[in-house]
Amino acid sequence: MNYRCPICLLPLSLENSTWHCEHNHRFDCAKEGYVNLLPVQKKRSKDPGDNKEMMFARREFLNKGFYQALSDRVNQLALQYAPDAKDGLDIGCGEGYYSHRLHQAMSGRGAFMLKGVDISKSALKYAAKRYPDIGFCVASSFEMPFNDDSFDFMLRIYAPSEDKELRRVIKRDGILITVSAGPLHHFALKALIYDQPRQHPDIQSQIAGFERLHGERLQQELHLSAPNDIAHFLLMTPYNWKLNEIQKQQLMAADFRCELDFKLEVFRAC
Repeated sequence: MNYRCPICLLPLSLENSTWHCEHNHRFDCAKEGYVNLLPVQKKRSKDPGDNKEMMFARREFLNKGFYQALSDRVNQLALQYAPDAKDGLDIGCGEGYYSHRLHQAMSGRGAFMLKGVDISKSALKYAAKRYPDIGFCVASSFEMPFNDDSFDFMLRIYAPSEDKELRRVIKRDGILITVSAGPLHHFALKALIYDQPRQHPDIQSQIAGFERLHGERLQQELHLSAPNDIAHFLLMTPYNWKLNEIQKQQLMAADFRCELDFKLEVFRAC
């Protein structure tokens, strides 16, 4: 399964580490192995997505296994609902932690090709170098460089997207698994920031063009004691910018406990 040109939408062919279309739009593969399919004219900033510091923090945090229970459950649902899937896509794949573990799980029962797309070049530099069996590309999840009906399985963990674009690239009856924040997710952090912290809405998601098959919450308590782990966790959350330095230092000076509440949902394209 190849890419399509993000400029003219024609198929791209690979030749000597360069993807090109009939109109001679050309996209070189980086030395790490990913390809940048986000044209300059479609960027909203010079370096969109998570920066190197945020990517490093998330990479170090995830690699220690603090969110492994989420990854394990995602993989179990993938095997249950998409046992015969052969072409997968991880939307907003970041540094590839979930992608890699998903690829391992799905490949264990048969051939499975996985692509990862993210808008952060910093994240994909690491992902492509560490996980060469997965095809990574820099692109927007709102304009993905794939043909219609390309995938029979997709994963979206927190990544923003558009319903119409999700339905365009997935095959009919293809399975989509999404992960978003449950009502109590990171509530301890919100209690530090807001006078009247609110829970995330506890509602069933609706995605146009998809039928919801399953929903569940995965809850646990995160317990961190090492200052570096706490710092990495804070930096990878959206609340990092709302905490002042005194609050951050206080959190890193003692054991830190915080609610994890993931909402997992399974959809089928119809």
